[in-house]
Amino acid sequence: MATFLLEVGTEELPASFLDTAFEQWRSRIPTSLADVYLAPESVELYGTPRRLAVVIKGLPEQQPDRSEEVKGPPAKAAFKDGEPTKAAQGFARSRGVSVDDFEVRETDKGEFVFVTQEIAGRPVAELLTELVPDWIFGLEGKRFMRWGDGDLRFPRPIRWLVTLIDNDILPITVDNMSEVCTSDRISYGHRVLAPGVVTIATADRYVETLRKAFVEVDPAQRKELILEQTHKAAASVKGEAMISDDLLQEVVNLVEYPTAVVGTFDQEFLDVPAEVTITEMESHQRYFPVIRASKKKAATKSEGALGTIDLLPHFITISNGDPAKSDIIAAGNARVIRARLSDGKFFFDADRKIPLEDYVPQLETVTFQRDLGSVKAKVDRIVSVAQRIAKQLKLQKADCATIERAALLCKADLVTQMVGEFPELQGVMGRKYAIASNEPQAVADAIVEHYLPKGADDDLPQTLAGQVVGLSDRIDTLVSIFSLGMIPSGSSDPFALRRAANAVVNIIWSGELTLNLQEIVADTVKALSASRDLKPVDADALQSQLETFFSQRLRSLFQEEQGIDYDLINAVLGEDDPELMARALVNVLDVRDRAQFLQSIRANGGLDTIYETINRAYRLENHIVPEHFGKHQHKL
Repeated sequence: MATFLLEVGTEELPASFLDTAFEQWRSRIPTSLADVYLAPESVELYGTPRRLAVVIKGLPEQQPDRSEEVKGPPAKAAFKDGEPTKAAQGFARSRGVSVDDFEVRETDKGEFVFVTQEIAGRPVAELLTELVPDWIFGLEGKRFMRWGDGDLRFPRPIRWLVTLIDNDILPITVDNMSEVCTSDRISYGHRVLAPGVVTIATADRYVETLRKAFVEVDPAQRKELILEQTHKAAASVKGEAMISDDLLQEVVNLVEYPTAVVGTFDQEFLDVPAEVTITEMESHQRYFPVIRASKKKAATKSEGALGTIDLLPHFITISNGDPAKSDIIAAGNARVIRARLSDGKFFFDADRKIPLEDYVPQLETVTFQRDLGSVKAKVDRIVSVAQRIAKQLKLQKADCATIERAALLCKADLVTQMVGEFPELQGVMGRKYAIASNEPQAVADAIVEHYLPKGADDDLPQTLAGQVVGLSDRIDTLVSIFSLGMIPSGSSDPFALRRAANAVVNIIWSGELTLNLQEIVADTVKALSASRDLKPVDADALQSQLETFFSQRLRSLFQEEQGIDYDLINAVLGEDDPELMARALVNVLDVRDRAQFLQSIRANGGLDTIYETINRAYRLENHIVPEHFGKHQHKL
């Protein structure tokens, strides 16, 4: 069995492309090999910023011989008076067989001619020369460029190709008019540590050969090296590294030979909220922040949206350069991050000079949606919805005041300089600026919590005000966007309305809020349809569309998150029954409890007993004789 190596050497690839390429190759390469009747022992993918590679082990030298049955013309067209027609002779020639090899067989469409053809396997090397170009140029993704003067597209120019079967070169030429690249056994080492030519002697020695040239082609191994070095580097300054999965994966794809380097920034920047400093480190510089070891849990999980992060004045950068020059690398990165942090401190100091409430009128300058007006108009609607929810929940006066205040201020930070520079800090900075403006803590907490959950696995708001404002924001978005006819269909959901509806249901469930969602939606629809500033709305049709949409989301949540069986979901929601759908929205807690109860008694066998009892009563009904009613006891 042979080992095949393909390495595509390029200029620096975008970090995101490696993951995209791996995902496509994991399915494309095994599938294309199976299509030509090859089943290798393994397909191993490798890559760095300068190369994309695959090592295929356990390939035969020859494609296996095979028999192939081919259906020909109808028997009545193939033979006339027992003699083969031109159609039969033509079919025989096309298949390289004799008419004597024909077999007439009955099918559901009548009698047809069949022939069994023995096909000799082709050399695997020959097949690979046909497959490899498609593997390379069949990749899809964003920001591809044309390579050379022809039509071939790839994210970056291709500089070299290595194609080996064991220790033999498999000749492949990629000719794109002015640019020609012919395969060889020549690769290249690390750009700084081993910049010269690297000769790959055999395909099965690929990984270790490049490792000696300071190139770790295995992404999984690079990740382990980065984690090990990063934790060790953080420990050297008595801290713990904050490592997000997304940043870690990006850094893995940015380096060929990782070296963790500890840098330091000025203590004065610790006065800026840690979230700002962390965002600048992670998003702009690809640094790992360092926090006190005792705060590791709080930092990695942020204790929800309301946690505090005890940041240290250090960062860890993963260098792709010379480890011997780590001090120079650290100093250079410290200069860069100082400029970034200075910008953040300036924004923070400038924003705090104005009370958060004073930013609210400026929301008139920010468009929510062309046909729905400004963000200020949306905030006014959020306040109205929040008031209706608070009234329905019969909350105390103090809670109502907190909710109204939080609803008024929930979007105010969108016009601050900080959020203008770092949009991902919306809500986070609103909370910071609310505290700086002497707003009640409950109001500040609700401002950041109303954005939760931001994704399927994110935390849910824990405070009552955060829950109510979060519900109000999403219900307004759903009603207003639906009123424009922008209803999600298929995979198209540009306003993330499915996620918004899921969040509404999950917030009600997690907060155990006895809320009549149907009534709140109906009141919001009524208020929107009465607005003179917006387009006319068919309130009844809009209400029906929203109820159907929420019912669909309930079904999805029951199946995907609650693990409720399909027939039990139908039992509580009905099958396309508008009345049952509407009733479910009247009390979302009740419909959840009923679905969970049915699932639990099915699990312990109780549902079968109930079914048998009901089924027996149903069968007995057929034996009832109405003529006996009112007379002596009748035995069934």
